[in-house]
Amino acid sequence: MTVYLNGQFVAREAAVVSVYDHGLLYGDGIFEGIRLYSGKIFRLDEHIRRFFDSAKAILLELPVSPKTLAEALHEGVTRYGKDEGYIRLVATRGPGDLGLDPDKCSAPTLFFIIDTISLYPEKFYREGIPVVTASSRRLPADGLDPRVKTLNYLNNIMAKVEAKQAGCIEAVMLNQRGEVAECTADNIFIVRDGVLSTPAPHCGILQGITRQTVLELAAEERIPARESILTRFDLYTADECFMTGSGAEIVPVTRIDGRIIGSGNPGEITGRLILAFKGLVRGLPAVNVAR
Repeated sequence: MTVYLNGQFVAREAAVVSVYDHGLLYGDGIFEGIRLYSGKIFRLDEHIRRFFDSAKAILLELPVSPKTLAEALHEGVTRYGKDEGYIRLVATRGPGDLGLDPDKCSAPTLFFIIDTISLYPEKFYREGIPVVTASSRRLPADGLDPRVKTLNYLNNIMAKVEAKQAGCIEAVMLNQRGEVAECTADNIFIVRDGVLSTPAPHCGILQGITRQTVLELAAEERIPARESILTRFDLYTADECFMTGSGAEIVPVTRIDGRIIGSGNPGEITGRLILAFKGLVRGLPAVNVAR
């Protein structure tokens, strides 16, 4: 494990934040989950851009430039000393008083952790997983723009609780119109008649880095792909389904709300995209330092 806190690398036991930090008290902050493959940071420029976009959207002035942050992350990877890992990058409004006023916070808290990550068991990638539709809805975009990757995940957590109560590990979340948005921590795709579909940004989704990577890989594989409006009917009648995320990568879904998807096994297009993704992350070019 490697930990960076407010400009310096520290031991785990010294990596502490104030109980007055507004990230803890109110969820006032942002984060990124980033993968490390073969000693290289995956899509660093994209993650840093989204991190700074999220900060700007909530009027959080980060204490570093994108270039300085990228350099710190690269140093962290060197200190970490392993080829595979997961980076959790976090910024909060910082310590303040017990009120909501962000102007009472003295300075932002910025930290990242580099550690191993526990993915789903290998059999889930071979056999697929069942999911359920949660009653907890995705927060409406006119209340909090889903493109901001904030620390406010309580509605996602409640959907995760519903999934576990139903004997599953993941749930599909709908938006306020009843359209498919995403899963609790991942984006979702379906395949129908050879065409790959995923909810469009206006459906209230986080535009995931892995989601975008899969769309790019689909183009390279000459798999027709589109962003569209999906309903539960589209999920139930799909030939294939899978989730994508930095932690999950690509996980096949073979049952939704008790309905068997396709043959009940991971589909051919899902398998092609998994192989293409594995090939991409194992042959990464050098990462450009963000500007």
